[in-house]
Amino acid sequence: MHSFGRRAWAASLVLIILVGGALALLFNRQPESPAEIAPPPAAASVRAPVAATFVDESACGSCHADQAKAWHGSHHDLAMQEANAATVLGNFNNASFTKNGVRTRFFQREGKYWINTDGPDGKPADFEVKYTFGVEPLQQYLIALDRGRLQSFTIAWDVRARRWFHLYPDERIDHRDPLHWTQPSQNWNFMCAECHSTDLQKNFDLPTNSYRTTWTQIDVGCQACHGPASTHLVAATPGKQDFAVDFAGPDASAQIETCARCHSRRSVISSDYRHGERLMQTHLPSLLTADLYFPDGQIRDEVYEYGSFLQSKMHAKGLRCSDCHEPHSLQLRREGNQLCVGCHNAAAPAARASIDTSGLHKKDYDSPEHHFHKAGTPGSQCVDCHAPSRVYMQIDPRRDHSFRIPRPDISVRLGTPNACNSCHDKRSPKWAAEQVAKWYGPNRRQEETFADAFAAGDGASLAKWAGDAHAPAIVRASAVERLSAHPSQAGLDVLNSTVRDADPLVRMAAADAFNVYAPEQRSALVPLLNDPVRAVRLAAIASAPPASLNAATVAEYERAQMENADQPGAHINVGNMYSSLGRAAEAEAAYQAAIRLDPTFAPAYVNLADLKSRSGENAVAIAVLRTGLESQRQESAQTAALHHSLGLALIRERNYDEALTQLEMAAKQAPNDVRYAYVLGVALHDTGKRKEGIATLERALRQHPKDRDLLSALAAYARDAGDVAAANEYMRRLQAEN
Repeated sequence: MHSFGRRAWAASLVLIILVGGALALLFNRQPESPAEIAPPPAAASVRAPVAATFVDESACGSCHADQAKAWHGSHHDLAMQEANAATVLGNFNNASFTKNGVRTRFFQREGKYWINTDGPDGKPADFEVKYTFGVEPLQQYLIALDRGRLQSFTIAWDVRARRWFHLYPDERIDHRDPLHWTQPSQNWNFMCAECHSTDLQKNFDLPTNSYRTTWTQIDVGCQACHGPASTHLVAATPGKQDFAVDFAGPDASAQIETCARCHSRRSVISSDYRHGERLMQTHLPSLLTADLYFPDGQIRDEVYEYGSFLQSKMHAKGLRCSDCHEPHSLQLRREGNQLCVGCHNAAAPAARASIDTSGLHKKDYDSPEHHFHKAGTPGSQCVDCHAPSRVYMQIDPRRDHSFRIPRPDISVRLGTPNACNSCHDKRSPKWAAEQVAKWYGPNRRQEETFADAFAAGDGASLAKWAGDAHAPAIVRASAVERLSAHPSQAGLDVLNSTVRDADPLVRMAAADAFNVYAPEQRSALVPLLNDPVRAVRLAAIASAPPASLNAATVAEYERAQMENADQPGAHINVGNMYSSLGRAAEAEAAYQAAIRLDPTFAPAYVNLADLKSRSGENAVAIAVLRTGLESQRQESAQTAALHHSLGLALIRERNYDEALTQLEMAAKQAPNDVRYAYVLGVALHDTGKRKEGIATLERALRQHPKDRDLLSALAAYARDAGDVAAANEYMRRLQAEN
């Protein structure tokens, strides 16, 4: 199970766009005709879907003995198991663990495994462990609660150190906290189940807020990757042709995207997963956003491998997962540097024919002359420098699969991590950069990367990377996504071009980014409503001018959102769609559904209040926002949107004193949100507190020196005050941004 932190959980896994365009939270040439956007080329290894069903896998080993032997005991085999003496690794011999005054006891009773701890009501109770989850380096335990919910307990067993530990050791958590084991953030049915069992069907029922989750096989079996095997089982001459996908075919994408279904940070947009189809028909992969990745693309949050691998030269040259990993045992093909020097050597690369090795230099890389470390010591292994690890879930190191060269010079500029200082942590990035320069000389690789553009958020630089045909698609898509923070004609020109991109990730990002432009500027995305890839169509539907939508497109969007009907964010999205179409009653019902699912979910109150305010019921909007604030267990960055919206609603009532108080609270709780600072500064200035308002805007401008709204406001206020020089300087900077 992944262990997302408080920040990651607070953002929904599905996009939540607050109507009115003021805020956004997280879970755009002439247009071409739909016929001119060809479907992404199907991998040569993907065949037409076979009408097959899932079967009992006990017979697989009779023909595939070697593969079954390798799989047995693998992490896939042991991904989830019934709790018994053979599967439970933790100490349940009346062991205890205490955190924040809560004593948790692990014990056995009548042959079953139990945990005594604080439950949903905060009171200690006994809970039976139903399943084990994972096997190494940690094992978690699943507990059944009411309405079909399985919850992942947040005290886990350290298999190597043989100790209990908490996944959130620095957090003070009680039963009301979003990270408590009884809360939705730890729900197996939604957060984990799809990737730990075979043929998982979530089966959430919204009217009863309950699950009836099923699986064909409890663990990750043969059919989880190869697809349903009934046709293969009865074939007269069984073979690869019985399955929809051939992982050994010449095109690597079929295998990579099958693995990416679980080895990626993504959300589900359709439960109708069909082996051999493109990943984006059913899943929405995350881009290189600032909360998930460092500016240079290194892994930051728990993102698994796919987003990193898409950035790599290895991906571009045709490598696939099984070139390095044996797909049944999941072990590496070779140990240590031998894994890499099969291709990276002074002789000839031992690579498959479909891998492009033309750019490889013939050189002895496994030597101190290359890595400048004594053999057998840290720093002498290829992965030490080219696939550094980052620790998740407190004890689980995972390697970055972008396979980049260490760039401490970028760390000097941007503060990004680098492999050198991950070992030499007492030294500075400057020292590391100097060592690299000394070792590799003036001809060392110092090529420009997207790191500076992503760190600075400069519109021109982002536009350059968005249009760079040589950059990986995920980099181009991420540049497009970041461009939405810089709406301009130049940015619009980029979107009008990238809607035609051959890669669906880029088209999806472009469709999303159109949302910040006026409806009349979005015509170029309309052909994407008929894109062959579902994820692109959904992004286009969310951003398209309402007049371009029909009943079929709205229905498709609703179906996709209801795949996550157990999440309040999905109902927010549906409500926003209804609101944009003028269907206010249905929009309100969707927002109310979100509140029923999670009475603490702030975006639901903000969206409902906005709907009421725009319909002329501002007093009701204020009441809704006050109720939303009362639902919060404590003041935090997550309540900022409520305070901000309440401040705006109070301004409409001319209750300026309380409005300013609310706007100040929003800006204080979310100090990095430029919109909150901008609105507060303007409100202070325009209610007679001119000095305070200008000081607020100037402070925000120091933090966000390229923000157009700040520059425009300060230019106008300087002009009104007769300060021509200041006004001209602000205008000069604004024009530079435009």
